[in-house]
Amino acid sequence: MSNFMKKFTKWVDPKLEKHREPKEPGTPPPYVPESLEDFVGVLQRTPTSILSAKDRARISACMSFSERKVSDVMIPKDDVIFVYEHDFLGPLMLDKLYKSGAAHFPVLSSDGRRVIGVISTEQLNSLEIKNTDRAEKYLSRKVFFMRDDYTLEQALAAFLRTNCFFFVVVDHSGLVVGEITYDILVACMLGYIPHDNFHDDNTISAVLKRNMV
Repeated sequence: MSNFMKKFTKWVDPKLEKHREPKEPGTPPPYVPESLEDFVGVLQRTPTSILSAKDRARISACMSFSERKVSDVMIPKDDVIFVYEHDFLGPLMLDKLYKSGAAHFPVLSSDGRRVIGVISTEQLNSLEIKNTDRAEKYLSRKVFFMRDDYTLEQALAAFLRTNCFFFVVVDHSGLVVGEITYDILVACMLGYIPHDNFHDDNTISAVLKRNMV
């Protein structure tokens, strides 16, 4: 039995007992899944009027979360946009970074062997950058790493421990193999990334007046 099924059974058994009503003689006992596959089958057969698509995604994500590795969900190195410390942050480079849709970019040393920092688009948006400015002027030296064999639970602990939203992923030899963001981890936990159109979290009056419907 998987870890999830053990936790699920431990949680659900008392609740089933609490709400179980006496049955007439000969009435078959309620169906209880005996494996993860059985439980997934129950989910798939449950009408959408009871369990929405979003609920299904959330449950499926929770079920697999503790079993998955960072290597399963990270952005692989070949898809990562790297910036070199001596790169000029001219219009072409900035356009490339903004169009990528990413929020953070690892900065490599001039020889390309080490990750020496991170540049964020949020930081670039708040600055007046000249064509002659190099990446090293704006990078943050506060960069965090995690191994590709971390479980997602270990990855979550690292995000919470560091209060960071971006990690460079390395293998056992220390070679960079990808990156992982907090958004990716949230999607793995919930099955989707929550979004809304509210952008005034730093204004008390706006928060108090916010329409929650």
